[in-house]
Amino acid sequence: MSGRRFAAMSRFNIASLALGLAFLYLPIVILVIYSFNASQLVTVWGGWSLRWYTAFFNDEAMLAAAATSLRVAAVSATLAAALGTLAALALARGERFKGRALFSGMLYAPLVMPEVITGLSLLLLFVALGAERGFWTVTIAHTTLTMCFVAVIVQSRLGSIDRSLEEAAMDLGCGPVRAFVAVTLPLIAPAIAAGWMLAFTLSLDDLVIASFTTGPGSATLPIRIYSEVRLGVKPEINAICALIIGAVTLAIVTASLAAKLSSRRGGNAAPM
Repeated sequence: MSGRRFAAMSRFNIASLALGLAFLYLPIVILVIYSFNASQLVTVWGGWSLRWYTAFFNDEAMLAAAATSLRVAAVSATLAAALGTLAALALARGERFKGRALFSGMLYAPLVMPEVITGLSLLLLFVALGAERGFWTVTIAHTTLTMCFVAVIVQSRLGSIDRSLEEAAMDLGCGPVRAFVAVTLPLIAPAIAAGWMLAFTLSLDDLVIASFTTGPGSATLPIRIYSEVRLGVKPEINAICALIIGAVTLAIVTASLAAKLSSRRGGNAAPM
């Protein structure tokens, strides 16, 4: 009886998992398939074709928006990786300095703050400062959003490293900076790379915050797609979304591999 019950539960778990995965990924699979549709109607299959990918690469406005998104994502991810790493070092290696709890709370606030509130607050800040909205305002906004994610990843990695390795390097004559560069930085490099990839992905996909902080001539690709979709879904949008899905999937896989590498190095560097 117990064996039958176990088999029934196994079938139920498998069916639940299959339904959950289908609910999450079936729309994405359908979108990717229809990106190769030859028909001009989004919902009518007309055979396999690459015409909409060709149309995208011939659309100067879409290409300009894609280039803007890539530049914003690359710059903001780099800034977020640098600032997030420094913040993680302050929290993981710094002593109980005054205001540490406030600093930690402000650093991690974007993790739970609705993006609408973050975007609106940044818009009010830029207006108060008289800053012209454009590429750099979007970049600063995305850096603010993604820096906390980098800090979480790097701080977790720092917590698993044996500090005696740095102390041994300093006993052998290295200064604190040289010991960090020679010992700690190589150990946390995979975590920084994973944080950079995550920040890049979040920036590339963002619509809400960018819509608040963008200006004329600096529309990102998600904003451009949203403006096109409001007038009706074109088959070209399917091709663009399929390319974005591919880019994000590649970034996530790369970040996952970097995180696994960091975890393995952390296990090797952990005290016995």
